[in-house]
Amino acid sequence: MDASAPGLTLRPAMHSPDQPTWDGALWIGEVRVDAVENADRLSRMGVPVRCRLAGAQEYSRARLLVRADRRPLGFLEIGISDSEVNFGELRNRVTGVRASASTRDPFDGSGHLADEPGDSVSELDVSVSVVLCTRDRVSMLRTALESVLSVDYPYLEVLVVDNAAETTDTRDYVLGLQERRVRLIDEPRPGLSRARNAGLSAAAGDIVAFTDDDVVVDRYWLRALVDGFRRGRSVACVSGMVPAGEIRTPAQAYFDRRVGWSDSIQSRIFDWSHPPADVPLFPFAVRCYGTGANFAVDREVVRRLGGFDEALGAGAPTGGGEDIDMFFRILRSGRQLVHDPAAIVWHRHRADSAGLLVQSRGYGLGLGAWLAKMAGDPRMFWLAATTVARRGPALVRHIRAASDQTAPPAHLAALLPSGTGSTTVRSIVKGPWAYRAARREGRSPEPLCANVPPYQPIGEP
Repeated sequence: MDASAPGLTLRPAMHSPDQPTWDGALWIGEVRVDAVENADRLSRMGVPVRCRLAGAQEYSRARLLVRADRRPLGFLEIGISDSEVNFGELRNRVTGVRASASTRDPFDGSGHLADEPGDSVSELDVSVSVVLCTRDRVSMLRTALESVLSVDYPYLEVLVVDNAAETTDTRDYVLGLQERRVRLIDEPRPGLSRARNAGLSAAAGDIVAFTDDDVVVDRYWLRALVDGFRRGRSVACVSGMVPAGEIRTPAQAYFDRRVGWSDSIQSRIFDWSHPPADVPLFPFAVRCYGTGANFAVDREVVRRLGGFDEALGAGAPTGGGEDIDMFFRILRSGRQLVHDPAAIVWHRHRADSAGLLVQSRGYGLGLGAWLAKMAGDPRMFWLAATTVARRGPALVRHIRAASDQTAPPAHLAALLPSGTGSTTVRSIVKGPWAYRAARREGRSPEPLCANVPPYQPIGEP
């Protein structure tokens, strides 16, 4: 094909200096409907069109997120040859994704639009603080922070929380930026929840958005999060989609198929008083709500709820769970939680087997610890028991599906350490002891309550 032919050049979601390590690797990026349509006009005039993928020399397949303006429509996978994809095939696949997306309500909550849409307030009237917690990972932090500072949002401050640092590298890097929008917050006590609370306490924005240091945020990330707060009368939390930004290794491929927040295109509104019919284990089906790498909260609501539980999260004996705990507490308070996939954060999964096992163990411990916390609350224990009694078959299906997801598929099993699939399950069982150990260290479940008036749940005396 003529090297000078017009066409598309697609960029990877995340830059990586490392090449793929096995033939199942996927080049990951996005393609916009309007760009395909513009190129197709040339194609229909008889002009040959090429579609090049930057940095795809060692890849044979690509995963593309199809977008129309700021809205994601779905994913497609397509073959690569000599760093290019066939434009005609791409055009047809994009058309199919777009047609499928048109049959879905652009913003439904289990089949229902928000009963009472929020006030029509310009997103530009809302100030936002972004809290980015990190610990001695400057190379990753640099990429994440550059993407945050490039978002299309005017009223923004960024709080980089340096958590229990062993070096001055993070401090030197952030202060060396001399960027007026960025503040450095020092939290010497280890723990992600403590770091999140430090950022929350220092934040000046009406909305506080949280992300991690191993991500690249989309240019329109904050606009989508802020827009989510207008989807209902009492929205206090908005989460977004966190797709894999890199799948070079078997470990990354396995983790990608495990998580539930990586490819969900459906927008949802969750409300404690209106259980969704298609989530029978609500409100305990926490994987539906989102993940800690991509969510925003109403600052005052979360402060009055006491902040993040210090006994949960990375850096504590539990290793995780602080995000699902906060989502659950916000719903329990009578506030709504919105999940909007238009708020996109690309995540770099752990690339090696050792990192994968650490991450899987943390997820399992965190979930088990949170379940232990719920079991220790008589009201939540009773609600869980009645939910199981009424939804027993749904629980069985859930357990079977989770078991299927934890078992590595045949093409990955031989490439991963033995026991990879059972690591999370074994860790869930250990979670209650981890939570007890964390509490014995003096980690508070509601550390901010002493500093702010108590939050009165909606609808409760």
